Formats: sequence, C-alpha cells, structure tokens
Amino acid sequence: MTRRVDAPPESRVRAALDELRQRVGDNGTQLSVLALASKFGMSNTTFRRHFPDIAQEIAALRSAPPTPGAPSEPTRYDRLVARNAKLKRHNRELTETLTLAACHIQRITLENQKLREELEAATGVARLTPIPSRRSATS
Repeated sequence: MTRRVDAPPESRVRAALDELRQRVGDNGTQLSVLALASKFGMSNTTFRRHFPDIAQEIAALRSAPPTPGAPSEPTRYDRLVARNAKLKRHNRELTETLTLAACHIQRITLENQKLREELEAATGVARLTPIPSRRSATS
C-alpha cells in the first residue's frame, strides 16, 4: 500500500514553476517535471497524477521550437559549452603539433647520428673506449 501524499495548492506549484523557469533561463538547463516535483518532495509520477495540466504545459515548453525571428541570446551554459568545445579543439591541435615536433626531433637525431658516423669513418677517427679506473674497480 502506498502512503498518501498531501499535494500543495496549484497556486504554489505555479509560483514554483515560474521561479524554476527563471532559474532555467539563467543557468542554461532545461525545464523538467522532475525538477518541479522534487521541490515539493514528490515523485515524478505522483506529481503528474496530481497536476496533469502543469506536466503537459512543461512538456509543451520542452518540445516547442524557438520562435523564429526572436532574438535569442546564448545562455551562460551555451557559452560554456562553446568555450569548452573551442578549448578541446585547441588542445587537440597542440597535441598533434607536439607529436609532429617529437617525430621531427627523432628523425633529426637519427640523421645526426648517421652523419657523425660517416664523418668519423671518412676522417679516420678512432673511438677510444674508456678504461675503468682502479678506484671504481676496488670500490
């Protein structure tokens, strides 16, 4: 058996809906029945059972396309999403550039080693291997 839920008056729910609409516009999230129901300590289903017209109104607001021609200023959330995408692109470009630079350094190092060996062979340079000192042998 389920417990009886005391539903708040519709005027109070509508006031909370208006307040939630304003907050949603400020932070860029989307209006939801669950968010409104949780303000009153109700489950989503219970809220829909007690206030079907408000639930339908919220559903209509969520599915309504933005009116054409209306100036729509990007919300703070939209700006953060765009900035995050820009930073990710920039980070990816920097990673690619760093990888390319490491490959060039590796190629140049190998070329340098090859040229050094060719120069030493052409000039007759003999490599001397270091003789271990007596101190390191007795230690």
